[in-house]
This record gives sequence, structure tokens and C-alpha cells, in this order.
Amino acid sequence: MSVQVRIPTPLRKFTNSLESVAVEGTTVGEALQNLAENHPGIKQRLFTDEGKVRRFVNIFANEEDIRFLEQLDTTLEDGDELSIVPAIAGGAA
Repeated sequence: MSVQVRIPTPLRKFTNSLESVAVEGTTVGEALQNLAENHPGIKQRLFTDEGKVRRFVNIFANEEDIRFLEQLDTTLEDGDELSIVPAIAGGAA
């Protein structure tokens, strides 16, 4: 089952500048693991040493934040889209 993963600009150096890549996976976790296996270096940017999504990385499955779904166990269907969105913080008013 193929899903598209949208890659944010800071991580495109790991995907040969591609803004979207196709990966296989029936869950968000499987899809991200396959992304990491096919694009060395990206895993450390997405996951902690314990295998959890880093707190400053947001993952959306079809525009739904996986934190409010089943997180890495969120089920995917063929043609679904994952988006990796780095959190933005800081600044002054």
C-alpha cells in the first residue's frame, strides 16, 4: 500500500530535494520507518532514541494530527498522504 509523504524543506537534503516521496505502509509508524530506511539520516530528525516522534515534529495523516488519532498506530489506506511539519516557536510580538 503506497502513501505519499510530504517532506518539509529542512529535511529535503535527505530525499534528494524531493518535496514528496512514496512509501509503503499500513500504519503511520510503518510508513515513517520505510521512509527512514530509504532515506538515511532522516530517522534521527523524526524520532527519539526511544522510537517516539520528537516533540517538535508534527505528523499529519490526511490533514489530521496523529496525536489526536492513534499516533504511530494510525491506519493508512492506499493513496493517503502524510505531512511532516516541524513546529515553529519563538519570535517577539
